[in-house]
Amino acid sequence: MTRLTLHTVDSAPEVVKPALEKAVRGSGFLSNLLAILANAPVALQAYQDMSALNATASLSLVEREVVQLVAGTTHGCRFCVAGHTAIATNKAKLDPEILAALRARGFDQINDERLQALALFSRAVIDTRGQVSDQALADFRAAGYGDQQALEVITGIGLATICNFANNLARTPLNSQLEAYAWETP
Repeated sequence: MTRLTLHTVDSAPEVVKPALEKAVRGSGFLSNLLAILANAPVALQAYQDMSALNATASLSLVEREVVQLVAGTTHGCRFCVAGHTAIATNKAKLDPEILAALRARGFDQINDERLQALALFSRAVIDTRGQVSDQALADFRAAGYGDQQALEVITGIGLATICNFANNLARTPLNSQLEAYAWETP
C-alpha cells in the first residue's frame, strides 16, 4: 500500500492536471509515478523537465536506459526497474541478456564492452557520490566516452534519483501495464 496519496487526474492539484492529462494522452494511462509526484507540483515538474532534457543527451536511448536501470537497481526502486525494463524491451530493444544482467546487478557480466563500461561507471558515480577513481574514469573513457557523456551519466542519475527516491518513499504500486516487468531486489 502506498504511503503517499496516489492521485488521479481528477484528484490532483489543479496546477498539475494539464501535465497529467498530457501524460495520459501520450501513454494511454496515468503512471503511478506521476500520480505520486502530483502531490508536489515542483517534484512533478522537475521530473518532467529533467526527463525532457535527458532525452536530448548524446547518449543513445539504450545507453540512457542502462543508466536508469543501474540507478534503479542500485537504489532498489521496484517501480522504476519495471518501468525502465518495459522501455528497454519495447522501445530501446536492449539485448535481453544485457537487460537480465542489469536487473541482476551483474554489471561486470554485460556482454557488450561499451555498455559494460557505462554500467560500471554509472554504479561508481552512485557509490562514490561522483568521486570516482581515476581508473574508473579512465575505463569509461577507454570505452569511447568523453567528458560530455560523463556529465550526462550524472544528469541521468539525477533524474533517476527523483523518481527512485519518490517511489521508495511512497512505496508506489506498479501499474497493471508494468506487472509483466516486475522486479524484486536480488
